[in-house]
This record gives sequence, C-alpha cells and structure tokens, in this order.
Amino acid sequence: MFRPLLLLLAVLALPHLAFAQRPTDKWYFGRQAGLDFSSGAPTPLLDGAMTTYEGCATATTKRGELLFYTDGQTVWNRLHEPMPGGRRLMGSGSSTQSALIVPDPGSGNIFYIFTVAPQGAPDGLRYSVVDMTRADGLGDVPRANLLLVTPVAEKLAAVRHPNGRDVWVVAHRWNSNAFVAYLVTAEGVAAKPVMSNVGAMNAGPGRNAIGALKFSPDGTKLAAAIWRDSNKFEVYDFDRQTGKVSNARSFGPYAEAYGVEFSPDGRKLYGTCNGNSTIKTPTASPESQVWQFDLKTKTATLVGRSTNHKIGALQRGPDGKIYVAREDNSFLGVLESPNAAGAACRYVDDGLKLGGRRSKLGLPAFVTEP
Repeated sequence: MFRPLLLLLAVLALPHLAFAQRPTDKWYFGRQAGLDFSSGAPTPLLDGAMTTYEGCATATTKRGELLFYTDGQTVWNRLHEPMPGGRRLMGSGSSTQSALIVPDPGSGNIFYIFTVAPQGAPDGLRYSVVDMTRADGLGDVPRANLLLVTPVAEKLAAVRHPNGRDVWVVAHRWNSNAFVAYLVTAEGVAAKPVMSNVGAMNAGPGRNAIGALKFSPDGTKLAAAIWRDSNKFEVYDFDRQTGKVSNARSFGPYAEAYGVEFSPDGRKLYGTCNGNSTIKTPTASPESQVWQFDLKTKTATLVGRSTNHKIGALQRGPDGKIYVAREDNSFLGVLESPNAAGAACRYVDDGLKLGGRRSKLGLPAFVTEP
C-alpha cells in the first residue's frame, strides 16, 4: 500500500511542478507596457519604467518572479529602478532584437545580457554580466559590453543545447551570409563561434540589418526576416548539438519583412511586413500584413491585415497564442489558434488591450526551451 501511495502522490505533483516552471510569464516592452501570464490569461502590467522602440528582454525566476528587464541600453531591477552599473549597455532601443538574456548554466545568480547594435553599427554583438547577489539582491552589472564580433545585423536568438544545460546564442554577421553561434556554458561565453555560411547576404544600406531571428519550439529550425532590399523570409535547419545552420529555404518577396515566429507545433511560420499594398495607386499607403507559411506544403497565406500603420515583432506566449506588436497602439494583435491552417488561425487586430499603455515595434525575447 505504501509504494502505490507514493507513486500516486508523485503523479499528482507533476502538474504543479510543470506549472512552477514559468520563465516567460513577465513581459515588459514598448512604452512602459507589460503583460503578466502567471494566471494563464495575460493581464496588463502598469509598473514598467522602460520605453523602447524595438528590442527588449525580461528575466524572471523559474517560477516567473521578476528579476530585471532591459532594452539593451539600460537594465532595470525588479523595483523598476536602473541597476547602478546598468545604464550604458551598447545595444539600442531601435535595434530589432537589441537584447537577449541568458541564465548562466553554472549559477542561479548570474545572467548574461547579449546586445546587438542598430543597422550594422560598429558596436556589434556584445555581452554584459548581471550578478543578482549584488545591491542587496536587486542585482548589478559588474562587467559590461564585452565584444564578441562586429559588425552584425539586428538579429539575435537563443536555444537550449540538447544537454539541457548549455545555451546557443545565434547572431548574423553584417555584409555577410554567415551565422555565428556562441555556446554559453558553466565556464562562460565561448570566445570563438561556430560559423555557418548559408542563405541570403545581410548587406547593403544600414536599414537592411532590420529584421528578427527566431527558433522553432523544438529548436531544429531557425527563421529570419530580411528587410529591404531582400524583402523575404528564410527558414533554416539548426543542429543543437553542433550549432551549425544549414539548408536555407526562402519565401518572398514580402516588402519590409520584419517579425517572425513559429506556431507551437512548429509546422507553420508567421511573418509580419509593412510595405505591401493591394491598391495600386500613387497615393496608396503600405498595408501591414501577417502571413502564414506552411513549412510542409511550402504554401503562403495572408492571414491578417492590420489597421495600424506599422506592425512589428511576433512572440509566442505561454498560453500558446502569438502576439503581434502594433506601433503606438494600445492593443496587441493576436493569432488565437496559430497551429490552424489559413484563416482558421484567427488573427484579431485589436486582440489584447494593454491597460492604457502602448506597444511599439518590439516584444521581449526569451531563450527557446525545447
């Protein structure tokens, strides 16, 4: 009787253990906007101090408790005050994915903030170290702006290594077709990246550096939005064991391609673009669009039109929905059923009210955990 009772108790505890692992519950973004997913459905957060036009990132405990957030330039602690050493990071609030936070695999108190400069600028890809044991547990930045490579595009993404501990951080060199993947281990950030020459060049005028990079939920695929003048989305295979990127497939042209995100089941890719118009007149204004790409059939479907003049980042939430940043809007767009094909994915333009705060073009980045 005793052993079956213990087994029953262990099984009953599993949902609670799964629920406790919620590192993506808190979002801070846009013009002092925020969301809290801890109750399941997102509710607005009105305590954020950050205003950022594009990229941002939030760090929490595994239980979803806020630790800090950043726009790639300033780091705010959980009291929404700048950390003493966190005011001069060399990212940019106008870089598509200006910041990404990676927990140190060897410590529960150390975090790395990776930053990318805007439009291929010389500051490039750097990282800073946050130590949560400092400032009476509110955290500080003892080392900042350690250079990895320059110049780079505005793309930044991370995924867990198959060993369950280490993390790959992936960026894209500027004036190049090379991805660079840095492995973060308990020993720190690797000095040399794994380099993969694949897909389109990221080159040209500086604005061409615009566009997001995302991993699929299982970490086996990587997608990029390549802005002017390429105007397309690309999908690649990613080897989580080696860090190599391969097998580029393109969808395009889509004028001013910007945001990318995979459906929860990984079978569909979504992309946002702002330079399209079905009205062929000299005064026609560009149309903001959300496209769905079926990765098996390679078909593309227009699934959303926004009344907003610009839409930006796509981010999959803990609730399985995909959220769409709408510039200077008090609502996010929402893809309600992103696993569904075509119009059944149900794009809602005024999908989620932000409690009076406003979105810009960015939503927070997180490490993908297959």
